[in-house]
Amino acid sequence: MNRDISNFRKSYSKNILDERFISDSPVVLFDEWFNDADLLKNDSEINAMTLSTIDKNGFPKGRVVLLKFYSEEGFVFFTNYNSEKSSSIINNNKVCISFFWEQMERQVIIKGIASKTSNKLSDDYFNSRPIGSKIGALVSSFQSSVISSRNILNNRFTKLVKEFSGKKILRPNNWGGFVVKPIEYEFWQGGDNRLHDRIRYRLIKNNWIKERLSP
Repeated sequence: MNRDISNFRKSYSKNILDERFISDSPVVLFDEWFNDADLLKNDSEINAMTLSTIDKNGFPKGRVVLLKFYSEEGFVFFTNYNSEKSSSIINNNKVCISFFWEQMERQVIIKGIASKTSNKLSDDYFNSRPIGSKIGALVSSFQSSVISSRNILNNRFTKLVKEFSGKKILRPNNWGGFVVKPIEYEFWQGGDNRLHDRIRYRLIKNNWIKERLSP
């Protein structure tokens, strides 16, 4: 199959990004953009982010995960520690996370160092999840492993629902959080005639250096 989609294009013109009028703190600007996306009140998951890792063979892989907390200390998501993404992080903890808010014509790309969160944070978040999500974490105890059919998952889920009926479900040891501590942010705002605004923050000796990049 050979499909020509070269005429798929749109013009970006909703906003501009001027480094003179934005915060010197990248997490403050991120919070402003996140709030802007939240105000749109659409059905999209604005906390969805692409997590990119490098596997043991040197290949990059990106997948969408959900951001759950963020602060000056980093960006937190949760996963199965037996998963492919976790194995990649343990092998190489240099990762990239990115957000795309199409309606605002904005991207944020963040490079950082990933590490496991505290057990307390993982416990607290796990305990806040709906019961179905808790059982789902137990069902997929070996995430990314090959299985013969979906029936295996459905049967195990049904069995665990009965087993834990009326009981407290504790966080399994192989499930928890990672925090990505940023070393670089790039804020991208779509612009007319492909003259996009790109502002980068780099962490140099504990200070954030702000600079404009050519589109």
